Amino acid sequence: MTFFDVVRNALLAGLGVQEKVNEFVNELVKKGELSESQGAKLLREWTEKADKGSEQFSKGLSDMISKTMEKMTLPSKEDIEKLNRKIQVLSVRVKKLEGVKEAETEEE
Repeated sequence: MTFFDVVRNALLAGLGVQEKVNEFVNELVKKGELSESQGAKLLREWTEKADKGSEQFSKGLSDMISKTMEKMTLPSKEDIEKLNRKIQVLSVRVKKLEGVKEAETEEE
């Protein structure tokens, strides 16, 4: 199982938990153990906490990926763009030099 499979499964589990909490609260309201307003408040509070937890998870995951990428010393997008610009400049110079050589050989 890959890292992304684990993350995907965790997110899907989170969605399943949200559905179960919703069903549980609705059941308590049906039984009269909670009023509708209490049920709505409970769901709202749970959703807010779940959203905060999701944000923290996302930030932590992002930080972990960034640190891993730094340790791998892979070139950044900026590094690759710089190399591409250098290649373009060198390509132009080579074409000019080839043009000069072709002209010199034609004169001889």
